[in-house]
Amino acid sequence: MTEPRIHPTAIIDSRAELDSSVEVGAFTIIGPDVRIGAGTRVASHVVIKGPTTIGRDNQIFQYSSLGEVPQDKKFKNEPTLLEIGDGNTIREFCTFNRGTVQDKGTTKIGSHNWIMAYVHIAHDCVVGDHTIFANNSSLAGHVDVHDHAILGGFTLIHQFCKIGSHVITAVGSVVFKDIPPYVTAAGYDAKPHGINSEGLKRRGFSADNILQIKRAYKTLYRNGLTLEEAKQQLAEQSKTSPELNILVDFLNQSTRGIVR
Repeated sequence: MTEPRIHPTAIIDSRAELDSSVEVGAFTIIGPDVRIGAGTRVASHVVIKGPTTIGRDNQIFQYSSLGEVPQDKKFKNEPTLLEIGDGNTIREFCTFNRGTVQDKGTTKIGSHNWIMAYVHIAHDCVVGDHTIFANNSSLAGHVDVHDHAILGGFTLIHQFCKIGSHVITAVGSVVFKDIPPYVTAAGYDAKPHGINSEGLKRRGFSADNILQIKRAYKTLYRNGLTLEEAKQQLAEQSKTSPELNILVDFLNQSTRGIVR
């Protein structure tokens, strides 16, 4: 006999929209204006409030709270959003809040992210694809985390910071400024400690690509240049090393300054 996909003790609002293949565990509560795509599995004792959209093939473990109102005193029950993409793993006790009208109005999490236990993602954050958030890492409001970034356990990111692609932070890092792509950062407050060479190798970067990124890191951090001087030199280097384009673009868009 096939077990039902929706446990009989789950409470699902009539205004929620769940694909017929969605599985929902015992004592989970799904509120109005929640949409969940095909193949997603929601474990027991999860609370999902709307407006929230969750894509396909996600695994949401027990005791997580998704789509709750933001922890922002300015919030006045405006109809803001949480959007979650496809193929994410969201482990136990995670808390993701909706956005605020003072910013994007949406908290957005991309696809194929590995988000471990007790992770907090606050209002108006944007998380890319293929990231890893280790246990107890937390984003304050308005944080952007780009593709393939890895946050070590207990990493704390201050509001409005940007974390570049392929960044990795050490356990217990506290980040008050933007971390450029490819950089390894550690400490309180976080400082740069070279590039994420091992991560780049695992993602198929060639030895020459990694060499050019190391050269760019030296330009940015080791050659005694001002930030503006470094940006000019990096722009020149990117003409023959396309992998540096995301670094140049990131530096041009940074508003909080970078870790140095």
